Amino acid sequence: MGYRVGVDIGGTFIDFCVFDEAAQALTTLKVLTTPANPGAEIMTGLDRLWDAASIDPKDIESFVHGSTIGVNTVIQRKGARMALFATENFSDVLEVARLRMAESYSLFSSRPEPLITRERVFGVSERLHANGGVLRPLQEASVLKALAQARAKNVDGIIVSLLHGFRNPIHEQAVADIIRREAPELFVFTSSEIWPVIREYERTTTAVINGYIHPRIDAYLTSLEMALIEKGVSAKPLVTKSNGGVMSVANGKKSCVNMVLSGTASGVMGGAFVAKSCGVKDAITLDIGGTSADVAVIIDGAPQFGMGEKIGEFPLYIPSISVTSIGDGGGSLAWVDEFGVLKVGPESAGSDPGPACYGKGGTQATITDAFAVCGFLGHRDLAYESVHIDQDLAVAAVQDVAQKMDRDVVGAAEAIIEIAVSGMYMELNKIAARYGVDIRDFALVPFGGAGPMLGCFLARELGMARIVIPARPGVVSALGGLIADLKNDFVRTLLMDVTDAAVVPLKDALQSLSEQAGQWLQEEQGYNGDVVNHVSADMCYAGQSFEIEIPLQAAWIVDSDIDAVSDAFHRRHDEIYDFCDREGETRIVNLRLVTVGDAPKPVLKKIEIGFGPAQTKGAVRVWFDGAYHQAALIERGALRAGQTISGPAVIAQSDTTICVPNGFSGVVDAVGNIILTAENLA
Repeated sequence: MGYRVGVDIGGTFIDFCVFDEAAQALTTLKVLTTPANPGAEIMTGLDRLWDAASIDPKDIESFVHGSTIGVNTVIQRKGARMALFATENFSDVLEVARLRMAESYSLFSSRPEPLITRERVFGVSERLHANGGVLRPLQEASVLKALAQARAKNVDGIIVSLLHGFRNPIHEQAVADIIRREAPELFVFTSSEIWPVIREYERTTTAVINGYIHPRIDAYLTSLEMALIEKGVSAKPLVTKSNGGVMSVANGKKSCVNMVLSGTASGVMGGAFVAKSCGVKDAITLDIGGTSADVAVIIDGAPQFGMGEKIGEFPLYIPSISVTSIGDGGGSLAWVDEFGVLKVGPESAGSDPGPACYGKGGTQATITDAFAVCGFLGHRDLAYESVHIDQDLAVAAVQDVAQKMDRDVVGAAEAIIEIAVSGMYMELNKIAARYGVDIRDFALVPFGGAGPMLGCFLARELGMARIVIPARPGVVSALGGLIADLKNDFVRTLLMDVTDAAVVPLKDALQSLSEQAGQWLQEEQGYNGDVVNHVSADMCYAGQSFEIEIPLQAAWIVDSDIDAVSDAFHRRHDEIYDFCDREGETRIVNLRLVTVGDAPKPVLKKIEIGFGPAQTKGAVRVWFDGAYHQAALIERGALRAGQTISGPAVIAQSDTTICVPNGFSGVVDAVGNIILTAENLA
C-alpha cells in the first residue's frame, strides 16, 4: 500500500491532498501558483510534502490533478487567438448563436462577443447532405485561401466546424489535414473529434472553447509531466474532468474542453463526499478560490449533471457536473466605474501580485483585502504559513475605493463583501429555480480558500439554516481528485423514431459505443478493473425542438424491448412537466454511454473527542453589519469532536479562515467538520 495524491490548481493557490493508504491518514498543503513558470509550484509543493510526511516519490501509486486553468481562461478571456473555418455562406454561426437574449427579462442585456470574432471566420467551399452524403466536394483552393486569410490575422490555431460534420467527418478531416500540411505551426481541432452531435452552434462553440484553452492547458500539463519525472514520481498522472471523472494527461491535452470544469468538478465531488460524511443528502456546494466562485447542487447525495452549463459568459455543451462559475473569488478586484458604482471582478489579482495584503506587490483592493480591513484576517499566516497578512497594505488598497465612493475604509470594505455576496445570491437563486427546489431545505457546504469567509454571510441572505464547514476547506477540490473514478462520455446522434425499425440501429449504436468505451479504458487509460456502463438517450416527442435525457437499461436495447424505451420517456416527461402523451410519437436524438472505472475511496479518521464550548485564544475586533463586534478567536487545530461554537467568532486554520457572525452556533462532528446552524432560521 502506498500514497494517493490529489492536486488542484487554482488562480492563486495550488492545493495538495495526500492519502496514506496504510495509515488511513490525510496530509494537506497549499502553495502559491507561479504563473510565469507553470509547474514550478508542483515541485515546491512536492518538496514540502516529502519533508513533512517523509514520502518516497516511488511509493506514490496515484497522482490525480485538477485545474481551474480552463475556466479561468474563459472567464478572463485570456485564451488563444483563433480562426474558424465554416461551410461557405454559414460563417455567422457564432454571431447568430441561438438568437436568445443573455437575460430574458432585461431590455439592456446583450450577448457576449464571441471568442472568435466575425473577421476571423472564413468559409470553405463544400457541402454535406443531412444524412452525411456529399452534395458538393471540398474545394482545396478555398481552404488554402481561408488559411492565407487566417494567417494574415496572426492566429494561433484554427477550428473547423462544417455543416453536418457530426454525420460524416470526411470534409472536416480533409480540411484539418490541409492545415497541418500547409501550416504546421498552427494547432487545429475539428468539431467532429471534439463533440460530434447534432446542432451546429452547440457543436461549434464546444470546439471553439476546446481550442481557446488548448495552449494554456497543453503547456501546463507538459510542465506537470516534466516536474513529476524530475521528482521521481513513477505513477502516470491523471487529470480530473468536467464530468467528475479522470483521464490521462495525453487525453487532457487533446480534449481540453473536458477540463474546463476540471477543478470545479473536483470540488463538487469533494463537497459531496464531505456532505455524505455528515449524513447530509441535499446540499449546495460553494467553492470560492482566488478567481471564481462556483456553485453546484447535491440532491439525495448525488451531484447533478447537465449540458449547456454557463462558463463565464458562454454555454458548455458537454456532459458535466452542473456548476455555475462567476467571477467572484478571494482575489477578485474591487473597482468603481465611471458612474461611481462599486463593482467586484471578474479580473483577479491571482497569485502574482495577489491581494494587496499578501505584501507581494498588489495595490488594488480585493475581497480578501476587504476581509482583512474588517479584522477577520491577520490572526495567523495563511496557506500553510506561506502568506503573511499585512492589514496596513489592505487598508491602503481599500482606501482608494473608499475615496471614490465617499465612504470610510471599513464601510467600503463591507460594501465590497456585500457586492460579492449579492452576485452569488443571484446565481444560487437561479440554480434553485432550475431544479425546482427550496434552497432553504439545503445545507451550504462552503470551501476553497475564501468559501468559509463568505459562507455564513451568504447563507443568512438565502435563508439557509445549516452550514457544513469541511475539516480542510482549502483543499476539498484536491480531495475530490482522490475519490474520482475513471470516467468518459460517448455519444452517437441517431435522430430516429422509436419504432420497431429502430431496434437494429439502436443495437449497432450501443455496440459501437461499448467498444469505444472499452478501448478508451483499456488502451488509453490502462485500466482493467471493474467497469460500469450507464446508458441513456436524448429523447423528445415528434415535433419538439429540444429533448430530455432518459436513463435506459442496456438490456432493453439488447432484448429489442422498444416499448420499455418509450415508456421510460413517457414517465420521465410526466415527472418533469406533469404531462405525457402515451399515444404520441417519440424520437431518439442521441444515444449516450458513460463508462466508469472504479477508484478506491479514502476513509476519514475520527478526531479526538472533547466537551463543552471550544477553547478560545482571546477576542478580536471585527466589523460587520455596520458596527464593530468582539469575536472569539478559535484555532481550528485545537477543536475536538463534540465541542460547540457560537458567533461571532473567527476560526483560524492553515488553509482558510472561517467567519461566523452573530446568530450562528455549531458543533464539531466526529471527523472534524463544523456543522453551523442559523439560530433564527432553524
